[in-house]
Amino acid sequence: MWEREGRAFSMYKRMPSRDRSDVMDVEENSAFSQDNMDVETSNPSMWLSFPHVVVGTLSSFLFGYHLGVVNEPLESISLDLGFSGNTLAEGLVVSTCLGGALIGSLFSGWIADGVGPRRAFQLCALPMIIGASTSATTKTLAGMLIGRFLVGTGMGIGPSAVALYVTEVSPASVRGTYGSFIQIATCLGLMVALFIGIPVKEIAGWWRICFWVSTIPAGFLAVAMMFCAESPHWLYKQGRIAEAEAEFERLLGGSHVKYAMVELAKLDRGDDTDTVKLSELFYGRHFRVVYIGSTLFALQQLSGINAVFYFSSSVFKSAGVPSDVANAFIGVANLSGSIIAMLLMDKLGRKMLLLWSFFGMAISMLVQVAAANTFVSGSASLYLSVGGMLMFVLTFALGAGPVPSLLLPEIFPSRIRAKAMAICMSVHWVINFFVGLLFLRLLEQLGPQLLYSMFASVCMMAVVFVKKNVIETKGKSLQEIEVALLPQE
Repeated sequence: MWEREGRAFSMYKRMPSRDRSDVMDVEENSAFSQDNMDVETSNPSMWLSFPHVVVGTLSSFLFGYHLGVVNEPLESISLDLGFSGNTLAEGLVVSTCLGGALIGSLFSGWIADGVGPRRAFQLCALPMIIGASTSATTKTLAGMLIGRFLVGTGMGIGPSAVALYVTEVSPASVRGTYGSFIQIATCLGLMVALFIGIPVKEIAGWWRICFWVSTIPAGFLAVAMMFCAESPHWLYKQGRIAEAEAEFERLLGGSHVKYAMVELAKLDRGDDTDTVKLSELFYGRHFRVVYIGSTLFALQQLSGINAVFYFSSSVFKSAGVPSDVANAFIGVANLSGSIIAMLLMDKLGRKMLLLWSFFGMAISMLVQVAAANTFVSGSASLYLSVGGMLMFVLTFALGAGPVPSLLLPEIFPSRIRAKAMAICMSVHWVINFFVGLLFLRLLEQLGPQLLYSMFASVCMMAVVFVKKNVIETKGKSLQEIEVALLPQE
C-alpha cells in the first residue's frame, strides 16, 4: 500500500500544478484515505517546530525594543542633540521610525513571496543593525532621524514575515499558542528597552548604549535564520516539492509529512502560480478579508495603545509618578496579559478574546477620563490615572494585541497571504505614524478628557466591528475559514 501511494505521489509531483488537485481528489478518496487514520492518530510534536518559531519571533522582540527604546531616553536625546522642548522634533524621533516601517511594510509581501520568509527575516535584520548603529553614533537630529528611518524599514518587514512564518511552520494544534509568542516577544522587547533605559539620567550618553544593544539580537537573527527551516508553503508555491517535504519532516516529523503535503495540495488547488493583482485585493473577491484585516489593525492603533507605549514616561511624569516605576509596571502588565492570552487562545478562541479585550480597553480609557476630571482629588486622580493605564495595557495584551497578527494569516488564502498582509500592515503603520506624531500635541490642545474619550469610543466601535465581521477560527481548517469568508466564483 505504501508503495502504491509512493508511485502516485511521485506522479503527482511531476504533474502541472493545475492538474494536481484532480489527482489529489482521487488519491485522498482511495489509497491515501486508508493510511490517513494511521498518520493522523496524534498531533505532531510541538517541540520540532519550537526552535524555528522562537528564532523567528526575535524579529518581534526587536520590534518591541525599538518601539520602546526612545521612551525613557527621549529627554536626554533631545538635550544632547539640541532640540529640547520642541515637541514636534520629539514626535519626529518617534514617528520617523514608523514612516520607515510603512515603506518596509509596503514591500514586505513582495519580499516574502520573492525570496521566502527566511530570507525576509535576514533583510529585516540588516537595516535594523545599520540604523541602530547610525542613531548610536550621531551628533545631530538629522542623523538620529536617518537612523530611526532605517530601523523602521526593518520593523516594517518583520511583522509580516513573522506572522507568515509562524502560521506556516506551526502544527495546527498549537498555531494559536505559537501565534501568541509574537506578542510575548514584543512585550519582552519593550520591557528590555525600558529596563536598559533606567540609567539614562545618571549616566551621560547612556542613550547611545540603548541603541547599540539592539544590534546583538538583530545580528543573531540574521545568522540563526541560516539554520532554520524555510516555509514549506512557500517552497511548494515555488514548485520545490521535495524541499517542502524535507522541511515538513523537520517541523512535524516523518510520519506527518504525507498528510501535510495532501492538506497543502487541497489548500492551494494549483492556483498559487498565478500573479495576484492588486485589483483582487481592493475590490475583487478577496476584498472582504482584506477589509476585515485592515480595519482590525486600524482600530488597534486608533485605540491609543502606542500612544501609551511611546509617551508613558511623559504622562506618568505629569501625574507625579516616577517614570521608571510606572514603565516597569506597564511592562509587567503587558507581559502578564500576553501569557494569559497564550493560554486561552486555543481554548476560548480568537473572537472572544478580541471582544472582551476591546471592551476592557474602553472601560480603562473611561477610568483615565475620570482621572482627568477636575472634581477628582489629587491622590484619587493619581491612582485612577496609573490604574487605568495599567488596566488598558493588560486588556490590550489579552486580545487586541496578539489576535490580529495571528488571525489575519489564518483568514487569508495562501495565494494572497503575503501581499494581503503587506497591505494590512501598511494601514497599521500609516495610523501608527500619525498617532506617534500628533499624540502629544493633541493632548496639549484637546486635553486628556476629550482625547481619552475619543480612544474609548474607538474601542467600542471595535467591539461592534468584531461582533459583526470576525468569524471564529479556533478549531477550523483553513479550507473552512476560506469558504466562510470568500464568495464563491
